[in-house]
Amino acid sequence: MTTATVAADAPSAWGRFLVVAKPYWMGDRKRVAWAVLVGLIALMLLDTQLAVLINDKTGELTSALAARDEERFWEAVRGMLWVVGIAVPVYAFYYASRDAYANDWRRWLTRRYLDAYLGDRAYFRLAGVDNPDQRIADDINTFTGRSLNFMLILLGSAMQLVAFSTVLWGLSKMLVGFLIAYALIGTVLSIGLFGRPLIRLNFWQLKREADFRFRLMRLRENAESIAFYRGEEQERHQLDQRLRAALLNTKKMIRAQFLLNLFQRSFSQLSLLVPFVVLAGQVLSGALEVGQAVKAAGAFAAVLSAVSLIVENFESLSRFVAGIDRLHVMAEKLQQEPPAAGIDLQPAQDLKLSNVTVKAPDSDRVLVKDLSLTVPAGESLLITGASGCGKSSLLRAIAGLWTQGGGRIDQPPQEDVFFLPQRPYLQTGSLRSQLIYPSTHTELDDDALLKVLDEVQLRHLAESESGLDRKEDWEKVLSGGEQQRLAFARLLVHAPRVAILDEATSALDDANQKRLYERLRERGTTLISIAHRAAVASFHRRVLQLTGGGRWKLFKTPDATLQADEASATPGSKTKP
Repeated sequence: MTTATVAADAPSAWGRFLVVAKPYWMGDRKRVAWAVLVGLIALMLLDTQLAVLINDKTGELTSALAARDEERFWEAVRGMLWVVGIAVPVYAFYYASRDAYANDWRRWLTRRYLDAYLGDRAYFRLAGVDNPDQRIADDINTFTGRSLNFMLILLGSAMQLVAFSTVLWGLSKMLVGFLIAYALIGTVLSIGLFGRPLIRLNFWQLKREADFRFRLMRLRENAESIAFYRGEEQERHQLDQRLRAALLNTKKMIRAQFLLNLFQRSFSQLSLLVPFVVLAGQVLSGALEVGQAVKAAGAFAAVLSAVSLIVENFESLSRFVAGIDRLHVMAEKLQQEPPAAGIDLQPAQDLKLSNVTVKAPDSDRVLVKDLSLTVPAGESLLITGASGCGKSSLLRAIAGLWTQGGGRIDQPPQEDVFFLPQRPYLQTGSLRSQLIYPSTHTELDDDALLKVLDEVQLRHLAESESGLDRKEDWEKVLSGGEQQRLAFARLLVHAPRVAILDEATSALDDANQKRLYERLRERGTTLISIAHRAAVASFHRRVLQLTGGGRWKLFKTPDATLQADEASATPGSKTKP
């Protein structure tokens, strides 16, 4: 069964709605949630009562005019003005309170999803969920706003039903019976004819619009690479494919919406005629005043609106149900426990690998087999090998990102380890925020931060009037080498015990590379590097060479033979099968 088919199933949709909505009403925000809801219901009751009074005054105005009674007419006008004077601010305050309530719910639910998304690195391992950014940014906003809207519409319709049914019952019992039959037939036809197809189409529309927007975002983020490749034709082809899929689904929605509009319009327009036809005999015979007929028509319209809630709101309801499914899928994925770790990760002072086997995720392909080694504090290890042999995969295992395989990794606390990828991640923001990333604050003063910039030869970045508060899109402003030096500046700011460098100097010249590695050695930082350039080996005491098929070799670099003896009697000192 596809997710779109599941979304069309009403009972299942209700269950998924509760999964997403229930935490707000039952969690730490429940007292405020229920208190404000009670206040909104009170305002709604007052608004409904005022609507009944307005309908009553409208009938009285009509009867006064029909009777040509001037005194009665102006009395009705004064009464109407008093009611309207109260109803207008009540109406405005109710809707403002409702929207503020929805905004608070969105804030709480978005933070809940962000906590789960960023917690335990779920964003890294999340699979099977397309466009999580749209689900958090857009779908939650739609969900909270429409959930509250539909819930209050439902409650308001119930109040309206009770209030106006009493009025209508007193005027014509036959009209009440006809109304119930009319509303039931309309609801059954709307669900039967337009239910599943429209919900399914809305589900796919959300997905395809998100795919198109995501491709545009990727074009913007990789503009320079695409420009070098001159890849406009391929990018346009990819965009056209996604736009075509979205527009094709839109065409299907237009056809379905056309039929729904025909039905809804016919249903609502005929309802205007029904009460007058039913009551025409009594009015024409003089048994009923014209104003009473107008009053009955208003009550009929109000009650019909209450009992035909699905018919009148089916279009937005179908989009709402489609959005629920997307949030529910993401909620389930976020609540899933991480896959069982084959590699046992344990806290320790030094980095030690014991019989570690690394496999590719969701695969039996062995990248590294039975690797054992120790990297004592202040030591250095270079990992080499052909592309695709598993170098970066081994670093991911050491960092705890990949756990498929076996063996044990003893590692220092996460706050003592700093990772530098080949392509640094740079935010759009201040220069200060780039230097202290991923922290949000630092104990270093501006002079210390400027000194770090001197060490990586990037002092010129802070020479504008804004200094360290200069804001840029740094990924576009800086060259590849400058980006890598800025990443090194981060490492110097945080001064970790262990630095893991994955081709982190590939864009640097030899002089800059030598100076930065020597700076780390002077600080006594434990170094683990991946590099293809031979010159990097001179900054490391040992080399781990991955030879493919899970095999590996561990040996000292020539410069290390004159240094202190290492704890090198490890099972990895030999070639492993």
